[in-house]
Amino acid sequence: MGLFVFLPLVLPLTAWPIARLAEQRLHPRTATRLLTGLAVVMAVCSTVCLGLLMVVGTAQLPGNPLPDGWSDPEVREAVPYDEVAGKAAIPALLAVLLACGRTLWRHGRVRRRAHRALAGLPGAEVAVLPDEVPYAYALPGGRRSRVVRSRVVVTTALLSCLEPAERRALFAHERAHLAARHHRFLLAVQLAARANPFLRPLRTAVSYTAERWADEEAARAVGSRRVVACAIGKAALVSRGTPVPTLAGLAAPGPVPRRVAALLGPAPAMRSWPPVFTSVGLAAWAAAAGTAVSALSSANSAVTMVLILHAATPL
Repeated sequence: MGLFVFLPLVLPLTAWPIARLAEQRLHPRTATRLLTGLAVVMAVCSTVCLGLLMVVGTAQLPGNPLPDGWSDPEVREAVPYDEVAGKAAIPALLAVLLACGRTLWRHGRVRRRAHRALAGLPGAEVAVLPDEVPYAYALPGGRRSRVVRSRVVVTTALLSCLEPAERRALFAHERAHLAARHHRFLLAVQLAARANPFLRPLRTAVSYTAERWADEEAARAVGSRRVVACAIGKAALVSRGTPVPTLAGLAAPGPVPRRVAALLGPAPAMRSWPPVFTSVGLAAWAAAAGTAVSALSSANSAVTMVLILHAATPL
C-alpha cells in the first residue's frame, strides 16, 4: 500500500477548479449533478482511507483486535504501517462519523418538526402560514405513509411583499426544488464536506447551483426571467432564509446578486458534459481524474489489506 493509501485524503483538491467554473460555465442542472457525484465519491474514498490507516497503523500494537497472524514477520514486512498515522486516524475517523451522524440527525429533526407544525393544516401542496416573519422553503415528504407529502411552505408576510406574477415565480421555484429532490443533493454534499474538509468548496458550489437550477425551472414555468429575478431580489431583502441548509428555498443564503444577474442574462445552454478544450472542460476532466485515482487507490488498498488478512489467518 505505502503512500498510495494517503492519496484519497488530498485528491479532493483537484476538484476545486471545477467547483468555481461549474457555477459560471455549466448549466445548473449539470453542475449540481456533477459536483455532487464528485463530492460523494471522494468523501467515501477518503473515509475508507482513514479506516485503512487505522487498521494498518494499529495492527502491530499490543491489544489490537486483529488476529494474531498479523504479528507474523511476513505480514509485518508486507504491510507498511505507521503507528503515528494509525493512532491519528482513530480520532479523525470518529470525528467524521460523529459529524455525519449529527448532520443526519439535525436534518431529520428539522423535517420532523416542520411536518408536525403543519399537521393541523389542510393537506394541500402549498401551506400558507399566518406568520409575520417572511420566509419560504420546500419541505420534502417522507417514505412512510403517515408522513405528509412534500409541500411548499410560505408565510403571509412574504406573500404580501410580492406581486401576483412574483408569487407564481416563488411557487414554481419551490416546486422545482421538490420535483428535482434538491434536498438530497444538498444533504449529500453536506455529508461529504463533513467527511473531508477539502470538499467544502463543492458544498458551497452545489448550494448555489441547486438554487440556480430552481431559478431556471421557475423562469421556464412563468415565462419570464425578469419576474423570477425580481421575486428573488425582494425575497432576499425581507426573508431570513430557511431552517437548515438542506432545505432549499427561494431566498436561501448565498450569492443572491449573482443569481439575479444570471437571470437577467440569456438562458444557459444545456450540455451533458463541457467541451474538452475549454477551461471548464479541463477542470472537469482533472476532477474526474482525481476522483478515479482516489477510487482506485482506495480499492487497491482495501483489496490488498483483505488479501493479506486472509493469508495471515488461514481457515
